[in-house]
Amino acid sequence: MRITGWVKLAAAGLIMTPVALGVGMVMLVATFDDDEKNGGSIAVPAGSGLKIGDGAVPAKYAQLIMQAASACDAGLTAPILAAQLKQESGFNPRAASPAGAQGIAQFIPGTWETWGVDGNGDGKKDVWDPEDAIPAQGKFMCSLLKQAKKRPEYSGSPMELALAGYNAGWYAVQKYSGIPPYRETQNYVKIIMQTSVELSANPGSSTSGDWYLPVDGPAGTPYHQKGPAWSSGYHTGIDFAVPTGTPVRAIGPGTVVTSGQGGAYGYQVVIQHEDGKYSQYAHLSSLKVDAGQSVDGGTPIGLSGESGNTFGPHLHFEIRTGPDYGSDISPIPYLRAKGLTI
Repeated sequence: MRITGWVKLAAAGLIMTPVALGVGMVMLVATFDDDEKNGGSIAVPAGSGLKIGDGAVPAKYAQLIMQAASACDAGLTAPILAAQLKQESGFNPRAASPAGAQGIAQFIPGTWETWGVDGNGDGKKDVWDPEDAIPAQGKFMCSLLKQAKKRPEYSGSPMELALAGYNAGWYAVQKYSGIPPYRETQNYVKIIMQTSVELSANPGSSTSGDWYLPVDGPAGTPYHQKGPAWSSGYHTGIDFAVPTGTPVRAIGPGTVVTSGQGGAYGYQVVIQHEDGKYSQYAHLSSLKVDAGQSVDGGTPIGLSGESGNTFGPHLHFEIRTGPDYGSDISPIPYLRAKGLTI
C-alpha cells in the first residue's frame, strides 16, 4: 500500500463504506456463461481450489492468510493475499515506510482506522500485530473486490482493480475507470498477479506424469451435446468453479496456437498437443504465454477470471479435435485417458 503524497492522504478516507463480513467458511454461488447455455449454478467454498504452496510463506502466517481469504465471499484467494504481504513488507511485521505505512500489510493510519480489526480478540486493534493486520488486509481487499465486481465497464479484471485500489485508493480507480496510469500501481498489480501464481500450491494428486488438470478446483457444469451448437442443450466444455486469480496451467506438452481475446470466450489460450488434440482455457483474467510458445504440462498459462460473456468467475475448459469452434469433444474421457482423476 505504498501510496505517496496527496494520493495517499485521499486514500485514507477511501470514500467507501465498511462491509460487514461473516466469520469462517462462506459459500460463493457462481453462475456461468449465457453463451454456453448451461442455465446452472454451483456453490463452492469461497477461495476453494486455491491454496498456498508448502513453504511459500512463513509457516506462522499461512493459516492467518488462508482464514482471511476464506472469510471473503467475493472470491478473494490466499495466494493473492500472500503475494501482497510479500511485496508490501517481505512478511516483516515491523516494516515501516517513509510515507507512514505500517506493519506486515503496510496500512497507513487513516486506512487502519477504517479497516483495522481485533483479529486475535485481545481487546486491541494493533497494526503491528499480524494476527490483526492480516485479517484486516483480507477485509479491506474483500470490500475492494466487491466494489470492482460492480464495475464491469472498467478496464481490468475485478482482482486487478481491487489490487489497484489497495495500492492507490479506490477513488483513483474510479477516476480513471480502471487501473490508474501510475507506474507504481501498474507494476504493483502486475507483480502481485504473477507472484500469486508462484506462491500457489502445486497440483499434487491432480497430476499424472506429464499431464495435469488445468486448475485446482471443483469441476462444475459438464459437457453435453444435444442438437446444434447454438441450442440451449449445448455446452462445449466443462466449467471449473474457481475464483478470479486462480492459476491455470497447460494440461500437457504442446504449442500455444492462440493467446488473446476470443470474443465471447474473453481472454483465452488454445494449445495444440502432440496427439493432435487442442485444449482451450477461456474467460481468463491474465495471460502468461504467447502464441508459438512451446509449453510443458503444468506450465502456468494464465489466471482464471470472468472476461468475455460470463456472469461469474470460473474456468471454461474444452478439448477439440481441431482448432475451430464446433470440433469439441467431451473433456472428461480425454483427461482420464491421460491418467488423471476427475
